[in-house]
Amino acid sequence: MSVTDKWEDRVMRAAHPLAFPALSALKKPVTRVPGLGVVVLDAGLIRSTLLDTNSFSKIGKGAPSDIWTPLLGPSVLLNMEGKDHQQLRRRLAPLFTPSYVNDLVNNSLGEVTRRLTERLVRGETVDVVAEARHYASIAISNLVGLPESATDDEFFRSVTSVTSFVTLTRPRMSSAQLRRAREVLAGISAHADRAYDAGDEKTVPGRMRALGFSRDESRGIVGAFVVAGTETLVAFIPRMVCLLSDSGWLARLAAQPELSEMVIAEALRVVTPSPVMLRCAIADSHIGGQRVKTGDRVILGTYWGNRGLEGFDPQSSKAASLKQLWFGAGPHFCIGAPLAMTQIRLVLGAIAAAEHRAPLTVTHREPSRRVLIPGYQSVRLGKLS
Repeated sequence: MSVTDKWEDRVMRAAHPLAFPALSALKKPVTRVPGLGVVVLDAGLIRSTLLDTNSFSKIGKGAPSDIWTPLLGPSVLLNMEGKDHQQLRRRLAPLFTPSYVNDLVNNSLGEVTRRLTERLVRGETVDVVAEARHYASIAISNLVGLPESATDDEFFRSVTSVTSFVTLTRPRMSSAQLRRAREVLAGISAHADRAYDAGDEKTVPGRMRALGFSRDESRGIVGAFVVAGTETLVAFIPRMVCLLSDSGWLARLAAQPELSEMVIAEALRVVTPSPVMLRCAIADSHIGGQRVKTGDRVILGTYWGNRGLEGFDPQSSKAASLKQLWFGAGPHFCIGAPLAMTQIRLVLGAIAAAEHRAPLTVTHREPSRRVLIPGYQSVRLGKLS
């Protein structure tokens, strides 16, 4: 096992000490696991299941609607299907045009990432996890209209605590957890409402008002972006940095920045920030020869499907062949992917620029334990001595 694979294995086991080895031990592409559901680990079968919206839905027992509808309401993309989903996705599309996304990210993170380059070149050792959290907090402040001073570490921890209530074996929140999650979102919603009323199109609520969304629609969508999108990005960036440092690709990327797109795609394939996707069977069907009954919970193991092509190798065509399966497929392909990719490019570019001037290495790392989204608690990056 390579160094990169060893660390990725540690990260996954720390996050899910029971579920990860259990799913990794499954030998067949599709397996019915008592107490969990039908588990799919083959990339091709995962894609075909995602595309078959007549048989498999995000609405139903054990599906995303079980998690998000009680918290965010019934209309936030994460928990929708059919014509309503298509219409909302079309209405949201202007929020993710290249020009709007680039302006949003560069205005939010351009200066802090330039400072990151200079700090690393000066010899400062930085915690990439803390940096990623800081950048996410800045992005949230711009997204919602919060003052940046309000988005400190405690704020970020409260936001990400919402996802900690969910596990593979506990796919919905208890009444107490739901109350706590609603308390967390109440503050965000209040600021989102104020930003909506102010109508400043530099904020997402203001932009949504200009696009004809109601205040309630704006509040729900912003809540979904903050809760569902923030933690995956914060988990991914430090894991990507570790992959590049361990494999020697950070130095290579610094010398050949034109390789950044293939490097990011391969890192996304290997890491797959959201290791599973959930569906509920809404019709009797089959997946790879396995019978699936109406009402069955279907667990799509995207981490295992993407990793079926072996270890980290940006020069291969592994990532290209998967057609960005880590972002989903078909009508539910992640609408926020352009925003995430723009943020990733900016942060990676800043670190690669520092590497070009002063070679870097990961000096210390600590995986996060028992979290929904696997990642590191700390990753220290500094000058190579």
